[in-house]
Amino acid sequence: MKSDNPIVYTCFCTDIIHDGHLNLINEAKKYGDVVVGVLCDSEMVKYNRFPLKTTEERIELVKEIPDIKDVIVQNKIMYDDVVSELKPDYIIHGDNWSEESMKVIRRNIISVLDKYGGKLIEVPYTFNEKIQKVDRQMREKLAMPELRRARLRKLLNMIPVVKTIEVHSGLTGLIAEKTVVADDEHIDQFDAMWISSLCDSTEKGKPDIELVDMTSRFRTINDIMEVTTKPIIFDGDTGGIAEHFVYTVRSLERMGVSAVIIEDKIGLKKNSLFGNEVKQTQDEIDHFCEKISAGKNAQLSEDFMIIARIESLILEQGMDDALKRAFAFRDAGADGIMIHSRRKEPDEILEFCDKFRAEDKETPIVVVPSSYNTITEDELKAHGVNIVIYANQLLRAAFPSMQNAAKSILKHHRAHEIDEKLLSIKKIITLIDEL
Repeated sequence: MKSDNPIVYTCFCTDIIHDGHLNLINEAKKYGDVVVGVLCDSEMVKYNRFPLKTTEERIELVKEIPDIKDVIVQNKIMYDDVVSELKPDYIIHGDNWSEESMKVIRRNIISVLDKYGGKLIEVPYTFNEKIQKVDRQMREKLAMPELRRARLRKLLNMIPVVKTIEVHSGLTGLIAEKTVVADDEHIDQFDAMWISSLCDSTEKGKPDIELVDMTSRFRTINDIMEVTTKPIIFDGDTGGIAEHFVYTVRSLERMGVSAVIIEDKIGLKKNSLFGNEVKQTQDEIDHFCEKISAGKNAQLSEDFMIIARIESLILEQGMDDALKRAFAFRDAGADGIMIHSRRKEPDEILEFCDKFRAEDKETPIVVVPSSYNTITEDELKAHGVNIVIYANQLLRAAFPSMQNAAKSILKHHRAHEIDEKLLSIKKIITLIDEL
């Protein structure tokens, strides 16, 4: 790649080349030899959206653009590494810096170029009806059931921990979809969504005892799917009897849900947080294995996942029982194991993970750190955890805020006093995309 011409670098994170990208390349050619970076898959999901094409396919897409000097992979959204290696004279980028995550990237580009005198070239962002249509079509394609359903399995192979947040409505789905945080080193967002029976029931003002039927719960899924693209993990409670569970699997699979988690309990469902304070009956291993096998035999695609949730630690049945069940459920066809605990410290969860990983390096482990909430994702990852579910935080955040607003209005007989604590309607509706 040696040349006497200046090097002009830009990075693409796209599945399709449109007029905006070509305008950027044409402008870059005026300054020297153009090198294009293709942002890798694992960084794409943190920064932009889930890639519909693999890194290799996107590289080939960029190579088809005429007069490109070279195409490389950019492995980090921040430019430190690629600039250190390439030392471009210029980095060229659209001037679309309005979002905080984009401002962080701009600051990073300027800081790394300033170290040796490189320059940032900012090109007016191309935005017309044709590009708007392409963006809308890409978003709609990401939401299609057959593509969304496979996304969780792909994420497990793409990133170390799948960060999953509870949603219970279209609006909370949009929060999960569009919430992005950025600092000078990282940009991050949630990878998947959890539709909890607890939150779904509570949102409807009903007890968490499998009272809300599947038809109603499927409507919640549909509301969320209509406005989001991230993969969905569904809380299937006990799964019901095997003959009913097979229909649930088929329905979820058809809708585009990525996974269902079922717990190894029978009888009237009680929330796990009660532990042995209420009567809860754990299913027999062989019986639960039959349910898992029935569900796996019913599904039609390889994409859908059935994850077995083990309640042994919740019900104080001991570590040996939990591990015995984990291996039995895996052998029955479970695509992952969720281990649950209501202790304030993560010790027994970490012990389970270490012992399970000593014998099984591959089967995904799912945890829900609601009670042991001081542990970080990195710490859980170090013990072999693949999926972390934040199972009820959005609902718990909403309830006290709404209750405080109601109390303030009753107390003051007007809404003025609470208004400064409320988000404006204008900011809320900006979450909602118009067709």
